[in-house]
Parts: sequence; C-alpha cells; structure tokens
Amino acid sequence: MIIKLKSTLSGAQAEQLAAAHKAFHIFDGAHTLITGSSMKEVPAGLVEHADASWVFPNDMQLASRGYNPETRTINFGATTIGGQSKHTVLIGGPCSVESEEQIESAAQLLKSLGLNTLRGGAYKPRTSPYSFQGMGLDGLKLLAKMRERHGLTVITEARDATHIDEIIEHTDIIQVGAKAMYDQGILRACAKINKPVLIKRGFGTTLQELVQAAEFVLSGGNQDVMVCERGIRTFETGTRFTLDLCGVAWLKEHTNLPVILDPSHAMGYAYGVAPLAKACVAMGIDGLLIETHPNPKVAKSDASQQLTYEAFTQLYHELKPVAAAVGYKIV
Repeated sequence: MIIKLKSTLSGAQAEQLAAAHKAFHIFDGAHTLITGSSMKEVPAGLVEHADASWVFPNDMQLASRGYNPETRTINFGATTIGGQSKHTVLIGGPCSVESEEQIESAAQLLKSLGLNTLRGGAYKPRTSPYSFQGMGLDGLKLLAKMRERHGLTVITEARDATHIDEIIEHTDIIQVGAKAMYDQGILRACAKINKPVLIKRGFGTTLQELVQAAEFVLSGGNQDVMVCERGIRTFETGTRFTLDLCGVAWLKEHTNLPVILDPSHAMGYAYGVAPLAKACVAMGIDGLLIETHPNPKVAKSDASQQLTYEAFTQLYHELKPVAAAVGYKIV
C-alpha cells in the first residue's frame, strides 16, 4: 500500500509515522509511506494523516501505472527520456574500457553523430575467472575523463557492492547488471543517491522480479530508475539469449519505468544487432544500448557482438526513420 500524507505534516512527523507502522518513507512530491502489498486498508493510526492511498495486488507499487500513470522522466545530461519526451536515447560504446585511445575514439564517434551517452565496462562480471575482468578504477577514471573532455554522459556497470561507491563517484548513470540484479548492497546504495539507475533484467528472472528490484531503489528515495531488457535464457542455442519483446510490451503497459533495450547482449552476434535494434525502436522504447568497438576482432570481451564504427554509424542513420515512424526521435 502507498499512503500519501497530508501536506501539513513535517518530514520529522512523517518519519515518526513510518517508524511506528514499519513503513518506508520517501518524498515524492509529498511525504509518502509505503508498506507491503498485503496491507489493504489504511491503518487506524494513519487515517487522520492520510490524504490519499493506493492498494496493489503485489509489491510492484511505486513502479506501477496504477500509482503514477505517466512514465518517469529521466535526465541524460542535456536531454531527457520518458515523460512526454518521445525520445529514444542511443547509448553507444565498447563492452569494456580497454585503453584511453580506444575509449577516446568511441567518444569522438558519438560526438560526431550528435549523440551524448557513452557506455563502457570498468568492472566486468565475467562467467570465467580467466576472462578479462576490466580495468577497474583506472577504467572509471578514463570514462570520467571522456565526460570532462567531450561533455558526454557516461554509464557503467556495477559488478558488486565492493566498488559501488567508486562507480557512483565517477559516472553519471549507474547500471546494475543482469548478474547483479539481486545484489542488495548495490540496490540499497543506489537508493541513496540522486543519479539515474538502470537495472538490467537477469536472464533467468521474471518481469515481476525485475520490477521489484526497481522497487528497492524507489522505496529508498531515488525515483530515477529505468529497467533494461537484455535477453532471457531459453532452449534456443543459435543466439546468445532471446530478447523478450513481449515482456517489453508488458513493462510499458503496467509500469511507469522507462524501458531500455540491449540487442547486443540478446543476440550475441553483430550480424543480428541492427535488425533487432530496429524492431526494438519500432516499439516506441526509451533507449537502446549498442556495443561498438574500433576493431571488434581484438576486443577483450564480447568481441562477436560489437559493431564496427562504420556499422554503428549506418545503424544510427537507419534507426532515425524507424523512430520517426512511431513518433519518436533518436537522441
């Protein structure tokens, strides 16, 4: 249940009521209390303080369109997504930050196309201990340098809670990876900051589990949360994963969270990224994550799915009319 308190109450009074009723307290335009969805009536001790209340069938509450029917507006530097913007942000860059020369070339590519959001992994959650694990803090510092040098917004992934503070310090948007979606340390740390958070769906998780991961951040006070569909594991082995576009339709219908799609990880092979990206944009989504590398053949991670700069540029130009056809603009 969500209970919006009367405007006459102070923050201290709201905190006292939250403690008394074992509820979360956030300020979402007004002091608001959130309890588990098992509560179906406003408690007697809150009736006189309640201005409005919402009851839900499950714990997808703050993210529900039943609570807030408009998609959340998220700032990506100089542009926005969600709300009434009709923007699809194209986030580009390599799977991993490998050197200053490499990430500098990616930054220049984005700027030449008028794009403003750079991705790159510094801490890599690999499935093998023998694979490239990322540059760590040095990678983060290179991303921060690109932001200062080129005026870009940078996004990178948190592998676990041990380095979340470093990522928060050096980047503009925190990505919670598919393998870290359940990491309480990351989610609770992200709840306390004023930076956007992108949560990737685990490849074996349900849509409700994804949204409830977002609720951990929302209920802690950070309202700038997005979710990302990046493919789920099915019986199919011809592609790396299976992109759940049905799930995207469900998220758009039932939640107020901006939806980003990652066709690079879903497909796993560069040849299929462009057509899959066009299908994503045709759904009227809020963003795309596309991996691109100056020489994918020598990439230290996920080489098979990264586009050349030429292919990325061509895809960008091909996506613009697709977005326009559904009333959106690539930014």
